[in-house]
Amino acid sequence: QVQLVESGGGLVQPGGSLRLSCAASTTILNFYTMGWYRQAPGKQRELVATVTTKGGTTDYADSVKGRFTISRDNAKTTVYLQMNSLKPEDTGTYYCNLASAGMDYWGKGTLVTVSS
Repeated sequence: QVQLVESGGGLVQPGGSLRLSCAASTTILNFYTMGWYRQAPGKQRELVATVTTKGGTTDYADSVKGRFTISRDNAKTTVYLQMNSLKPEDTGTYYCNLASAGMDYWGKGTLVTVSS
């Protein structure tokens, strides 16, 4: 069973930055993508950003383009999400995902609160 452990969430003021990390318990190269999703209170979970584990191709939600950057370290089996210029609407629980054909794993989430 693959385990994903997120860290780095917290309370930050609007305009601030946070860096999220997600460590996998196995090599991520056996999977196609690793990424971040978020869920705000009362809303559905939505894609934030993904990266392919081998080619490093990235994909971002329109709402975070230019502010968030996803990266991965295959050797450390870790994916990162650098979040800059944070807005109150970025508030939510951020979940790490590791996926490939027929396989889909999720972390337990880390809470990000953007508030003054």
